[in-house]
Amino acid sequence: MDWVYLDNNATTMIDPRVLEAMRPFLAEQYANPSSTHHFGQQARYAVEAARECIAGLLGLSGGQVIFTSGGTEANDLGVRGMLASRPSKRHLVTTAVEHASILRLAQQIEKEGYRVTYVGVDRLGRLDPAEFEAALGGDTALASVMHANNETGVVFPVERLGEIAASKGIPLHVDAIQTTGKVVTDLGKWPVSLVTLAAHKFHGPKGVGVLCIGRGVRPRPRLVGGHQEGDLRAGTENVPAIVGMAEALRLAVEHLEEENGRVRALRDRLETGILQRIPLTHGLGHREDRLPNTTAIGFEALEAEAVLMLLSNHRICASSGSACGSGSLSPSHVLTAMGLDERVVHGAVRFSLSRFNTDQEIDRVLEVVPSIIERLRRVMGGA
Repeated sequence: MDWVYLDNNATTMIDPRVLEAMRPFLAEQYANPSSTHHFGQQARYAVEAARECIAGLLGLSGGQVIFTSGGTEANDLGVRGMLASRPSKRHLVTTAVEHASILRLAQQIEKEGYRVTYVGVDRLGRLDPAEFEAALGGDTALASVMHANNETGVVFPVERLGEIAASKGIPLHVDAIQTTGKVVTDLGKWPVSLVTLAAHKFHGPKGVGVLCIGRGVRPRPRLVGGHQEGDLRAGTENVPAIVGMAEALRLAVEHLEEENGRVRALRDRLETGILQRIPLTHGLGHREDRLPNTTAIGFEALEAEAVLMLLSNHRICASSGSACGSGSLSPSHVLTAMGLDERVVHGAVRFSLSRFNTDQEIDRVLEVVPSIIERLRRVMGGA
């Protein structure tokens, strides 16, 4: 029996067409793109062609696309690089529900003497632009906000937030790792300074990301050494992964209609089926302002780890939240920040779909989940 994979907000399978695009650069065309000989310049051409492809798909120019080793490094370069470029200001504004790559970075920055404001969300996971605006001040060096939450899928109004920040002369960094390839993102029209992407969230390879930099924005480099990536990120470029990222983004844009149509319908059928068939279940996060592939469901008075273990025994993959937080028994910081009942928070499971999921797979999940929950509640009731 094949696995039913519903953990696509953690990572996605590589599209076979992406793997084929990468294959020549894993074998025959292996030269260093910084080498001056023709063999090396073939690799350089591939990197620059990928850069222009990604930029064009996002409404940017090639010079605004900086390749990194992934989303975490891109977030670090965006945040720390901008803070270093504005040393007289010592205040960072972010949200209480950010991904760990931003949240833990903000906590580290606090230890280094910065003041950090964590803007909260409401019970549906929504961010109030007025609260965001109130957090900004004359000493604010940077604001950093995710475009969509990785656990609930709730989408934040980043264009409005960018307008607010720009009106105060404050740069805004947006972590768009979860939204790239799922919703339309013409970044060239966003009034923001920096945007982070990661290929493995839209059926590209792991180990490559992008920091998109607005015109007139110049963060300080974090990795120094060679002159790669416009002197902003030293290190030999990961040519196969970069080529794969460009192809993955091209395919993601091509499939946007499917993502927002067929995938959304599968998500809705899964969600409705669980909520209607199983008592004491709760849909978490706003029902409309969210990613088309994501549903977070709280199974009241149960532990998510037990649910996930039994699902895995049936070869079904889901998650209790961020993949970077797996292995922790602590309740989700996202759901806690939303002010939800602990009996719901501890039993919260995230199902995140992709264009490779099928109706038959959703049927199988809807067949298995009710029996799992009934079994766990029977055990809990007899404890």
